[in-house]
Amino acid sequence: MSDFEVSDDADPAIRGAILEGLLAYNRSKVGAPGTRPLHVVVRDPDSGIVVGGLTGRTDKGWLFIELFNLPEELRGGGLGARLLAAAEDEARARGCNGVWLDSYSFQAPDFYRKQGYVEFGAVPDNPTGHTRFFFLKRF
Repeated sequence: MSDFEVSDDADPAIRGAILEGLLAYNRSKVGAPGTRPLHVVVRDPDSGIVVGGLTGRTDKGWLFIELFNLPEELRGGGLGARLLAAAEDEARARGCNGVWLDSYSFQAPDFYRKQGYVEFGAVPDNPTGHTRFFFLKRF
């Protein structure tokens, strides 16, 4: 089996086949994933509409924060730190060892450093002219 192709086909079956093979291999090495979503949500008090927050998942003893956004008018007053602390508290309650995430240089790397996160890697020029940082915080 040495034939391969390069494609930009967005067929979900392609991704599914590759993912299933990877998951089967991972299960053979570390057992069932145990992935569990985690969301910390900010809602508009009048409408109840979600206006910001964070979303991620716990798996294999770590919380991965995938998305974190607050509208400009809610930044700088400590709400972001409180949301992050709430996610960390839930991760601890789930038995996690820590949290990891990534942030671009034009996003919030200094915010994460202030919250005790340590940079463990960076990809320069991702995108061109900026850096993608990877952070973690051990409990």
